[in-house]
Amino acid sequence: MNLKVRLALMNFIEFAVWGAYLTCMGLYLGRIGMASQIGYFFAMQGVVSIFMPAIMGIVADKWIPAQRLLGLCHLVAGLFMFLSAYYGHAMGSQAEFTTLFAFYSVSVAFYMPTLALTNSVAYNALTKAGMDTVEDFPPIRVFGTVGFICAMWFVDLMGYNSTEMQFVTSGVLSMVLFLYTFALPACPLAAKGKSKSLVDAFGLRAFTLFKQKDMAIFLIFSALLGVSLQITNGYATPYIESFKAIPEYASTFGVQHASILYSLSQISETCCILLIPFFMRRYGIKQVMLIAMFAWVGRFALLGLGNPGMPGVLLFVMSMVIYGLAFDFFNISGSLFVDKTTDAATRSSAQGLFMLMTNGIGSSVGSLAAQMVVNANTGSDGVVSWNPVWATFSVYALVVGVCFALIFHPKKI
Repeated sequence: MNLKVRLALMNFIEFAVWGAYLTCMGLYLGRIGMASQIGYFFAMQGVVSIFMPAIMGIVADKWIPAQRLLGLCHLVAGLFMFLSAYYGHAMGSQAEFTTLFAFYSVSVAFYMPTLALTNSVAYNALTKAGMDTVEDFPPIRVFGTVGFICAMWFVDLMGYNSTEMQFVTSGVLSMVLFLYTFALPACPLAAKGKSKSLVDAFGLRAFTLFKQKDMAIFLIFSALLGVSLQITNGYATPYIESFKAIPEYASTFGVQHASILYSLSQISETCCILLIPFFMRRYGIKQVMLIAMFAWVGRFALLGLGNPGMPGVLLFVMSMVIYGLAFDFFNISGSLFVDKTTDAATRSSAQGLFMLMTNGIGSSVGSLAAQMVVNANTGSDGVVSWNPVWATFSVYALVVGVCFALIFHPKKI
């Protein structure tokens, strides 16, 4: 099978695993009485990303080839996702937060490192084949977004949006990817036999990237922007569905199929990913990152201004389209920046560090802060006043973008 096709299929399944539950988990948690704890579930993805991607990146550099470790992580993640589904099915609305949260936490602890590991597998394979990662990786990565969309649509159309079956779907896909990793190209380990410092011996070389001014600033702002990453995943579909309480919107397509409406965000990704090589060549990392940051401003603002009816739904659609720029221009370009500014021996560790700052520190802080903002705007009757919620998020993204423009001055890559 063609190398690009193999890597594209890997990305398809990788993100389908996540897409099965990420954008609709809030609906399920709300149905079983855990609406006030949604933020904790999304924050846990960030908490485990603080250390697990870096640790697994070190393991992939030093002891277990990245493609083998990718499979093992999915095996464990899938098993615990099945346990989450089983417990949720058995207990229903009587499910205890601590038990469900524990099963879910172990699953995401082993899933989150795979986002960086798939990048490492792809970059290593493309480099070994003499290809250009900046040119050849984005068209491969776009199939990850396609997989995410397909999983979202499957779960929505099957009626799994508010049931534990979304976890079952994710678990099955993890098992499929575990088996598929045996067909992926082999990744090399770091060369042995060389004299190593203590930093090298413990696999912590990637953390020395903070000694480089440009990289340190980049990683700090990655965390600050990472705050925005999971906010809409956790709250956009519950927000859209909240309009069912208003008679004029109750029967609209958006309210009835919130996940499909939300999937326009991922459809936008498939287009925006293909624009990255052009924007990276022409404008460089700073301008591409700035586009992402100001896209987050519009993303949140348009959600707050829109509604599922006409013409308000057009603002929702615009918010979904902007998401492609906000997410891809940040995550993919940032990953390529790390790849181009680190050496081969620490590349997996460096990708893990990037994930730590974005999906780790940034995402966990963002998820918990978002829950606080939502709770602060929730009345005694349980109804959320959503407009000030989205306005708060939009202003935050604006402040981060302006500061980044003033402080970050890297060389073009």
